[in-house]
Amino acid sequence: MLPFLVFPVICLPGCASQPGVSGPRVEVSATVEADAFLQRLLDEDLDANRRFNPVQATSRGDRRFDDRWSDVSEAGRRAVIEDAERRLVQLNGIELAELSERNRINAQLLRYELEQRLASPRLRLYQMPVTQMYGPQTEMAQMPDSITFTRPEQENDYITRLETLPEYLKQVAANMRLGLEDGFTPPRIIMGPAADQALEQGSDMYLQDPTRHPMYKPFLGRDDERAARAAAAIREHVVPSFHRFGVFLRDVYIPGCRATTAASDLPDGATWYDERLQHFTTLPMTAEEIHQKGVSEVARIKSEMMDVIARSDFPEKDAFEGDELFARFIEYLRTDPRFYYTDPDDLLEAYRALTKDVDPWMSRLFGTLPRLSYGVREMPYFIAKSSPTAYYYPGSMANGIPGYFVVNTWRLDQRPKYDMVPLALHEAVPGHHHQIALQQELEELGLHEWRTGVWYTAFSEGWGLYAESLGLEMGESGRGLYEDPYDDFGRLNFEMWRAMRLVVDTGMHAKGWSKQDAVDFMLANSALTAQNIEAEVNRYISWPGQAVAYKIGELHIQQLRREAEATLGEHFDIRGFHDALLTQGSVPLSVMTEQVGRWVESVQAGD
Repeated sequence: MLPFLVFPVICLPGCASQPGVSGPRVEVSATVEADAFLQRLLDEDLDANRRFNPVQATSRGDRRFDDRWSDVSEAGRRAVIEDAERRLVQLNGIELAELSERNRINAQLLRYELEQRLASPRLRLYQMPVTQMYGPQTEMAQMPDSITFTRPEQENDYITRLETLPEYLKQVAANMRLGLEDGFTPPRIIMGPAADQALEQGSDMYLQDPTRHPMYKPFLGRDDERAARAAAAIREHVVPSFHRFGVFLRDVYIPGCRATTAASDLPDGATWYDERLQHFTTLPMTAEEIHQKGVSEVARIKSEMMDVIARSDFPEKDAFEGDELFARFIEYLRTDPRFYYTDPDDLLEAYRALTKDVDPWMSRLFGTLPRLSYGVREMPYFIAKSSPTAYYYPGSMANGIPGYFVVNTWRLDQRPKYDMVPLALHEAVPGHHHQIALQQELEELGLHEWRTGVWYTAFSEGWGLYAESLGLEMGESGRGLYEDPYDDFGRLNFEMWRAMRLVVDTGMHAKGWSKQDAVDFMLANSALTAQNIEAEVNRYISWPGQAVAYKIGELHIQQLRREAEATLGEHFDIRGFHDALLTQGSVPLSVMTEQVGRWVESVQAGD
């Protein structure tokens, strides 16, 4: 979840000069090679990113800024923009033709990232930093899960961070007040849980016993001076500041939020939504194009679903046909106890067993595997009610923290077994854990550390959705892990879920659909449970455009694979194809196309 606004496409290697920030051209000295100069710019940008995002730096193992929060004040935001402007002017001084092929890609990506930052003031995301899905009220309490302490000064820095939380939350609230003044707010309909989450972190029970607070977690079981300082910081700073923030959300912000749901209802909202779509997809697609692509995909997938129903043991499959058969089958999936666990531990253990079944197949599908391990754990209770079915929580080799597939166990009657295989493949391996852990190790593959931190939703989430289909290739039978018709229906159900996003996201934000229109469409065309659909539609309302990137990215990857298979024939190597995709890290889809094309050419040349 890294919401940043960007321009829709980047120029590929070999493009002519490109527009950038106006200003004097900085000529690269003849004594400084272009590659070395670019490497210096990447070094500087990496350092600036860490300084501007100290909590993220901590999670990545850079412990220089453990005592700080991001400065999101006006002065802090201006510093980010001025830094990006300076670096873009310097980048304009490099002739792409003078760079090596690898560094031409680095230069294009650096330009892309700098232009994102320069676009952000106009798009005002700093004025909408909180929804029911993200914000300090959910992120701060999970911060201890991403760090370890090996030295006393790291613990002292963490305590300082706790003590200075009130100032950070004041800055966040001040930006949200600007949003209220400008009419730039999220929809009121989805914001209630955000206030509840903040008030939970500011509860009186933590004043009475601060050692129970999630942010005290690193000191549990301790009885020493630093543990006492941490407890005091929780009691005197963390709890009161979260209480004030929760009251602000409940009594000031939420009543002032807009009553509408469409992004097009924001100031200059239609343009804003178009840029969001182009940011998340990294392609110049319009809302109408995405909507129609979704309609087409829904029809295709539904046809395949009907074939799977015919293979199932559904008792009424021969008594009905068409839409009536589909509706009755979906009702059966949503209500029959055979498809649901009744004990959270049973669900977690089933996921752990499933992921271990997947692990042996990884070496057959990938030539390069990451070193970082992963596990399965339960979603924190204070966010589960308003969260999706699961998510991936990145780990860090530098911090000694594994990645985690985090499972929502709230309302088990809404967590069906038939969704488990694709969900595990998406969030753990070969999905997010494999891709993100491998990206964290790009330095070992010869890429600059800067590349380990960039994120493009269409690439990473498109990969996660594509990874679900790889379950078909994990097993001795023709359907792999999806041999059971209900598991196979679950695969298609997840594919349908992402296809429906193309329809309902654009429907609500660009075509006048209501929330109920979106809910009804998803209920009629999938086996997603009512609880999941409610949470999902609220997510699309709060995060316009983000959810469409999954299907767009997956379709792009599938198309590249089909073209590579057709071109290479018997010389196509699935491990080589996957490594070509992933060993360059997250990139825009246009760059992905280029790198797969280079891999195909190298195979044809016998390299």
